[in-house]
Amino acid sequence: MAQLESLNFDNSYVQFPAGFYQRIEPTPLRDPFLIAFNPAVAGLLDLDPCSVQPKKLAQYLGGHKPLPGSEPLAMKYTGHQFGVYNPELGDGRGLLLGEVLNQQGERWDLHLKGAGRTAFSRFGDGRAVLRSSIREYLVSEAMHGLGIPTTRALALVGSEERVMRDGMMEPCAALLRVTQCHIRFGHFEYFYYSRQHDQLQLLADYCLQRFFADCLEQEQPYLAMFQEVVRRSARLVAKWQAYGFVHAVLNTDNMSLIGETFDYGPYSFMDSYKPDTISNHNDHQGRYAFARQPAIVQWNLSCLAQALLPLIDKEDLIAALDSFPALYETAELQEFRNRLGLQQVAEDDAVLVKELQQLFAQQALDMNRFFRKLSDFDGSEQSLTDLMALCCSPEQLTPWLLKYEQRLLQEAASQPIRRAQMRAVNPEFILRNYMAEEAIRSATEGDFTLVHSLTDLLRKPMQENPDFAHYAEAPPEWAGGICLTCSS
Repeated sequence: MAQLESLNFDNSYVQFPAGFYQRIEPTPLRDPFLIAFNPAVAGLLDLDPCSVQPKKLAQYLGGHKPLPGSEPLAMKYTGHQFGVYNPELGDGRGLLLGEVLNQQGERWDLHLKGAGRTAFSRFGDGRAVLRSSIREYLVSEAMHGLGIPTTRALALVGSEERVMRDGMMEPCAALLRVTQCHIRFGHFEYFYYSRQHDQLQLLADYCLQRFFADCLEQEQPYLAMFQEVVRRSARLVAKWQAYGFVHAVLNTDNMSLIGETFDYGPYSFMDSYKPDTISNHNDHQGRYAFARQPAIVQWNLSCLAQALLPLIDKEDLIAALDSFPALYETAELQEFRNRLGLQQVAEDDAVLVKELQQLFAQQALDMNRFFRKLSDFDGSEQSLTDLMALCCSPEQLTPWLLKYEQRLLQEAASQPIRRAQMRAVNPEFILRNYMAEEAIRSATEGDFTLVHSLTDLLRKPMQENPDFAHYAEAPPEWAGGICLTCSS
């Protein structure tokens, strides 16, 4: 196991020509201090968590000392924001510090969010605030606990420095994000729209070798890579829809090439199932509403396809795009089968799921609490009462529940086995906005206890925890008044 000063950096992105990035050091934060550290992520880097000294780590992530082996750079990319192409994008407040190669041969990007101004900051100050940093730290662990592909974070650092957000002065923070890929759809769009097709091919070759090596064996490697991106993106958004997750800012520059949830902003898990839920107060047209996410992901894939035209035949790209709806529907159905405890495949499963989604919408049900209660449903009066209590019109649940009971007769597993299977995928705890808000309020007063407690809770969301049982109940009334914006 390595120490911070001996991480095995092997930086490949820095070998690209200068037009791919800006070389720049982090701007020091005033009086940085460590708030949270993630030992599980440290293990990915072969970093010995017991060797980490909080003050020293805060100095590294606060920009006061260069992390040995790192070569910080701000990546250049562009993208479509709310449907409009913006050529001025890039890492405006974050820096790719470098890539750590672990003993398993895995390459992990270290990205410092909140590192200060870069050439791509436009009118921004290059800082991240404590509020948004806590939200990303918590949700990345929550998503990982749910089995949803996501970036993660090694550490969260606070500071005495403050910046203006939404008319208020807020404390700054820095987050060290860890993932195997920081390449976005927007990286390819930059080289396509700036007519740098040689550089576009150079980037595509890099991505093939680093992320999609199996595609190199195909007759058309670039096409095979795009097809795999389509498949991964379809599976990802299917998981979002199955757990009621609203990303809120699905711009092409926020889309990961390897199909991870990326660049968290005003996200939310729905407390009530409302297909038109808009999590971002700045999304005035509802472009990124919950129900629109699959179509938006396909639209974003079409933007990536456009950027790949110099490398792939147009008709092949169209065919790959046209495969998305079926890939998504198959993946979504399987996610719901899992949540319903259905191990076998039956012809009418899609109808059963569609009717359940309609019931969710009609009743504005808390879908995640419903699935958890359904895990315990055994036909008894008490289990039926528990389910009915979630509905504003309980009688509307009966027809669907009868169909579900009939469907269960086709399953070989006994009720106790099915219960265990369902409890393995239906969380007792999910990160609701009010939970994050409570942690943020405490942290703003200097108390980070709830940040740590929620992190531990959300890492194992399927397990019961009597000390935090209240978080498994319906959210308080004030939760509906939380307003999230792009600065969140």
